[in-house]
Amino acid sequence: MRKYLYSLFITVSTSLVFSCSGDMVPNQLSQSEIAEGWELLFDGKTLENWHLYNNPNIKGAWLVSNGEIQANPDEQGKRADLTSNKEYEDFEFKFEWKLAKEGNSGVFINVHENDSLGTAWLSGAEYQLLEDSHPDFDVPLKKAGCLYGFTPQKNFVNTKKLGEWNQSRVVQQDGVIKFYLNDVLTAEQDFKTQAWKDAIKKSSFRDKPSFGVGLSGKIALQDWANGVSFRNLKIRVL
Repeated sequence: MRKYLYSLFITVSTSLVFSCSGDMVPNQLSQSEIAEGWELLFDGKTLENWHLYNNPNIKGAWLVSNGEIQANPDEQGKRADLTSNKEYEDFEFKFEWKLAKEGNSGVFINVHENDSLGTAWLSGAEYQLLEDSHPDFDVPLKKAGCLYGFTPQKNFVNTKKLGEWNQSRVVQQDGVIKFYLNDVLTAEQDFKTQAWKDAIKKSSFRDKPSFGVGLSGKIALQDWANGVSFRNLKIRVL
């Protein structure tokens, strides 16, 4: 009987940890993730690992609700990028996101804070987030998962239905980045090459001297239109 009760306890405990889809309860690390060196960047309750770009004392339009980091679309005048407290060089970063109808957002990497720079995009390259009903949905260089403004999706992949969570992953090692959307490789770029420097010169960032030059920096979340939600933000140093 004791053995049976123990087995039942394990079964019930496991069912509480995993959802019906088989995913972990949001904003927690599994034992395997802990063993692999993953860290939580969001505990589902606070924004203690984050601050407003160039301003560590306020959170602007960002809040925590229902275990999610959300950008309040009603706080138009307080929009600013939510920036990680720590800098990263070689790393793997994964997160889940969903947008409101016609939503537009992004995640920036290799971000540098400087009083002369007003926003994260002036230094950090962007993993584009876009909801399917957005007017720019069919613009190749603005597709979700692409390296915004530079390359279309390397491999085509659909975003999830409105209201469902998308899974994204960013890997950067030795200056080479790879973006994944829903387990599909969508972008790849070597930031050390002359080809990248030439691409910047031909882009809308050509007159932004701080853009795309760093191989390390902070991560920033953008709220651009209509509201965005994030959860399961996890990172490990490679």
